[in-house]
Amino acid sequence: MQLAADTRDMLHDRIFLGKALRIACPVAMQGMLNTIVNLVDTMMIGTLGATAIAAVGLANKYFFVFSLLVFGVVSGSGILAAQYWGNHDVKNIRKVLGLALTIALSGAAVFLAAGLLSPGGVMRIFTESEASIALGASYLVVAVLSYPFTAVTNVFVAMLRAVNQVKLPVITSCMAILINIVLNFLFIFPERTVMLAGASFVIPGLGLGVVGAAFATLTARIAEMTVLVTVIYWKKWPVAARLSEMFGYSRAFVSQFFQTASPVILNEFMWGLGTTMYSLAYGRMGDDAVAAITIATTIQDIIVVLFQGLSAATAVILGNEMGAGKLKRAEKYATYFFILQFLVTVAGALVIIAGRGIVIGWYRITPEVAADVSRLILIFAAYMPAKMFNYVNVVGVLRSGGDTKMCLFLDTSGVWCIGVPLAFLGGLVWKLSICQVYALVMLEEVYKMALGYWRYRQKKWLKNLAAEL
Repeated sequence: MQLAADTRDMLHDRIFLGKALRIACPVAMQGMLNTIVNLVDTMMIGTLGATAIAAVGLANKYFFVFSLLVFGVVSGSGILAAQYWGNHDVKNIRKVLGLALTIALSGAAVFLAAGLLSPGGVMRIFTESEASIALGASYLVVAVLSYPFTAVTNVFVAMLRAVNQVKLPVITSCMAILINIVLNFLFIFPERTVMLAGASFVIPGLGLGVVGAAFATLTARIAEMTVLVTVIYWKKWPVAARLSEMFGYSRAFVSQFFQTASPVILNEFMWGLGTTMYSLAYGRMGDDAVAAITIATTIQDIIVVLFQGLSAATAVILGNEMGAGKLKRAEKYATYFFILQFLVTVAGALVIIAGRGIVIGWYRITPEVAADVSRLILIFAAYMPAKMFNYVNVVGVLRSGGDTKMCLFLDTSGVWCIGVPLAFLGGLVWKLSICQVYALVMLEEVYKMALGYWRYRQKKWLKNLAAEL
């Protein structure tokens, strides 16, 4: 009865729904656009064969670990920035921006150096296939040049979300995606002639293969960062900080930043490292297995981005409310977000189950790989209620009030105590299929949901961090 009453109240709360949609929709749209370009990338590279898909997919696992490190930085800093914005504290928002840029760019420099100095060594971490190592190394040595630009973009985007400016990142993402797709056509494929309406047309191309895809990504990332930062400073938004405003931290500020952000940074890095270990197991199950999980993950991301938007809206809105001292309203809004999460989960599961065959048909893959992709998507749909609850609870609710140490424990213990052991046991010891191994790995989501719900009910996340500083 209480759940029905809360659902009715949520659907009639226009202020809440307006806030949630204004933040969640642009964030989800931005994620959707990025997923679409990944889908197009995979399809284009897929024309070069399963080994090319596997090589680029595994090379991008290196970017995945880096992006999670950056995500940890921007999530931790975004928590504080959202609460400061609720308290109208622009000065400290700009200091958060400066510290976040410093950490993110330092991380980018480390990953860039390793990728440039030993791309083959990086690839050998993920696979033993010499063909995949060679192709992946040629892709990686170019792709890593985009990491610093990605770091700067993500930090500014997080700060914009904290102050409720969410439209610009969508616009710049659209621009970057358009550039990426056009350059993919020009860089990946050789010059070719096509017939249209009885006339022949020559489509230019460099024929660089996977290296061309890397150059396209690099160019798009540079353009995205340049336009984003230029518009921010031209509009003179709150995050348009002068260099002097980004530095000069008090001891209390530094202490609060690292108490809040460092568990998130460690959380995302350790979780990313753990999920990368899955790739080590998958990479030793053959190129077809890697191709299947790569394609399935790309398709699943179409649905996952909805919850990335929802969790981002949760973190920002609850952070704003708690920073303004409105803890009761923050608690009520948290309940509303869980209801929204459940409704979107049901809709998303139905869509991905019904549409999986159409999307799989876009790929030039063997019937065996296509069958595995279909089964992997069904397994994902079965685990969606647990996985999507964890998105909103961990990234949104618990982090919004600074309960980041518990989030660190949830994610790290789930991956390293359940997911990773089952991935290696299933794939390398028990010799199970890729679908069976994936089903075992996803059990970590059930564990995290049970423990995460218990933590949510304790209400230790309800804190006004801005007032504490």
